[in-house]
Amino acid sequence: MKKLLMLSLVTLFAAGFARANQTRTEIVQRVESCEAVLQQFQSRPETAIPPQILQRAKALIILNQFKAGVFLGVKDGYGVIMVRRDDNTWSVPVVIRAGEASLGLQLGANAVESIFVVTDPAIPKLLFNQRFNIGADVKAVAGPKAAMKEAYNKEILEAPILAYSRSVGLYAGATVKAGHISRDDAANFVLYNTSYSLPELLYSDWVQPSASVAPEVIPLMNLVRRIAP
Repeated sequence: MKKLLMLSLVTLFAAGFARANQTRTEIVQRVESCEAVLQQFQSRPETAIPPQILQRAKALIILNQFKAGVFLGVKDGYGVIMVRRDDNTWSVPVVIRAGEASLGLQLGANAVESIFVVTDPAIPKLLFNQRFNIGADVKAVAGPKAAMKEAYNKEILEAPILAYSRSVGLYAGATVKAGHISRDDAANFVLYNTSYSLPELLYSDWVQPSASVAPEVIPLMNLVRRIAP
């Protein structure tokens, strides 16, 4: 947990204050912290996303967001998005920015780690136009946890986005407003050393991580393949 917090705090300043001069180390730390968030969510029944929900996923969004300080009052963050393509393979993780109205920050939390299971395949393409707002442009509801025994209601089964957060207690099916996410093409250029931007990274196989191409993203890709086959 301490390692995750340190990774998150370091990358906060990269995301919020040094976007114009992002280093590859900072960007890799963001991806690694998102992997750690997903690992920790799935390691506990009280936070784990059920397998039947993950099987329906057309995309996963993992976000880290923070207040930078009591006096600064900055709310900012970063994350990654991955999509399930038509052939059932998962894309590479694509780095994104997270907006200030994140789930939980407005309720007093100093940090929020969230995962959004996207069940509508059209939603990730909203990022082709730079950004969209979860809860405003697209409806989102709190998703059920693996520890829950009750049947999923219609609200959950038909929701285009199911939201999960360890920092905010919401009953399954509650409407969620979680702020905006936007593209970070500059970060992806540095991470993958490519001029391909978000659409190509998500929906083509032109970039293949390997020992020489963004090897740091492979653990996250393997984790997603394992939990959401």
